[in-house]
Amino acid sequence: MYVYDEYDRQILNERVAQFRHQTDRALAGELAEDEFLPLRLQNGLYVQRLAPMLRIAIPYGMLRANQLRRLARISRDYDKGYAHFTTRQNVQFNWPAVADVPDILAELAEVEMHANQTSGNCIRNTTTDQFAGVQTEELTDPRPYCELIRQWSTYHPEFAFLPRKFKIAVNASEGTDRAAVQVHDIGLELVNNEAGEFGFRVYVGGGLGRTPVVGPVIREFLPELDLLTYLEAILRVYNRYGRRDNKFKARIKILVKAMTPDVFAEKVEAEWAHIKDSPTRLTREAVDNVKRFFTEPDYQSLDDNPDGLQTQRAESKAFDSWVKRNVSKHKKPGYCIATLTLKKTGVPPGDVSDRQLEQLADLTEQYSFGELRVTHQQNVVLADVRQDQLFELWQTMRPMGFATANLGTLTDIICCPGGDYCALANAKSIPVAEAIQTRFDDMDYVYDLGDIDLNISGCMNACGHHHVGNIGVLGVDKKGQEFYQISLGGSSQRDASLGKILGPSFAREDMPQVIEKIIDVFVDNRTEEETFLDTYRRIGIDPFKERVYA
Repeated sequence: MYVYDEYDRQILNERVAQFRHQTDRALAGELAEDEFLPLRLQNGLYVQRLAPMLRIAIPYGMLRANQLRRLARISRDYDKGYAHFTTRQNVQFNWPAVADVPDILAELAEVEMHANQTSGNCIRNTTTDQFAGVQTEELTDPRPYCELIRQWSTYHPEFAFLPRKFKIAVNASEGTDRAAVQVHDIGLELVNNEAGEFGFRVYVGGGLGRTPVVGPVIREFLPELDLLTYLEAILRVYNRYGRRDNKFKARIKILVKAMTPDVFAEKVEAEWAHIKDSPTRLTREAVDNVKRFFTEPDYQSLDDNPDGLQTQRAESKAFDSWVKRNVSKHKKPGYCIATLTLKKTGVPPGDVSDRQLEQLADLTEQYSFGELRVTHQQNVVLADVRQDQLFELWQTMRPMGFATANLGTLTDIICCPGGDYCALANAKSIPVAEAIQTRFDDMDYVYDLGDIDLNISGCMNACGHHHVGNIGVLGVDKKGQEFYQISLGGSSQRDASLGKILGPSFAREDMPQVIEKIIDVFVDNRTEEETFLDTYRRIGIDPFKERVYA
């Protein structure tokens, strides 16, 4: 994990002091709201439905124990005692007072955290695979490249006022995509070319929201050291040609679609020709310097399947279910990756209390070298758990609410804050998620259904990624009344696809029954090996439509 040097700390402290002065002037009436707006957005501060909201960056989703404890203290001292993990591997506080935000940012700076560029029309937090560096199939660890992008993009003067917000994701696994790179403004996939050289496949113009698009490839292979100059060329073309007259047509996906991917790529190549050998070009030394922050922890020499683990699984059905669902293979023998779902029924997806944040800090120190990963599915990961400590970990965290064995199932719902907090939402999301989780409370049945992604967004901005849910739920407004539109067949994996709208929307109280009918069609038609998505792609949407609207 990257550690700040004296220059990083100085820049961050100066930024906090600058925002403190701006906030004081705004509260004294010396800055109008429209003057304060871009200043507060650059520091992650929104004005929401019920109170301000502060979004804090978690670069590539990594947190240390001391950072978790600081977030706990901030939530207790300045908020209502809880925080919310988002689909951008960020964390949000929903109730801070504007006057307190400079103090919060100062507290964050003390533990090398900030809220810079978590809002506004700039390059947002770069995300990646939560299993980066510890899984078995990745080409190389993608986190150093995320850190290079972070250092390049933060405070970049040319890209501080883009036509719209801009999101980059990096994936390094040949068989899986836990970063959803094809639905980002830029998706980077680490690859080797035919000559065995290392570099990136570049997707541009993907995204969700009002006009969802699966991004096309504009370059099959970009040499490793050309990463930043090529990104700069893409951003320059977007900055030059992207629309600024219409907010809803300003994202790069609209520009790429209007130009066509081939023409957009030609313009990027033309721009790149001017800057590819500029001082921004990476050097071997610069890459290696960042990589030294992502070296392996002090692993012990262990064997897989230690004595006792199989017995513990055999003697406890609940533990065995959790291992099957929430534990993944690690690249080091004797270790494993444990995902702790934040999707216990009755708790808003992604929410954690101040006490739970402190408990997570304790768990990381006891079981995972003091580090935690945040996922874009709103869960958290202990990436380096010894297999012989797995049962002890599970027993320890059960009373904390982290042992829900539903990872990847129907009840592991991605859900935005919706109308309970967000000023943009057309409808509430959290009560819908809770009602569906309550309807499907028989875990044996949920396990039998297999992997299903159910995503809920409260509006077309799609913070809940409903377009790429196998089952997507979108909150819509009809003459002041909240309704919910269903889409089926979405996926954010390597076979990325956008869901197809089922038909007319439903009232909130009908949603559990509607989801149940959709699941019934799947159960009636599936073959033994099929997932929900497999069955949907084989039989199409009509059987679902006929059952739901009968």
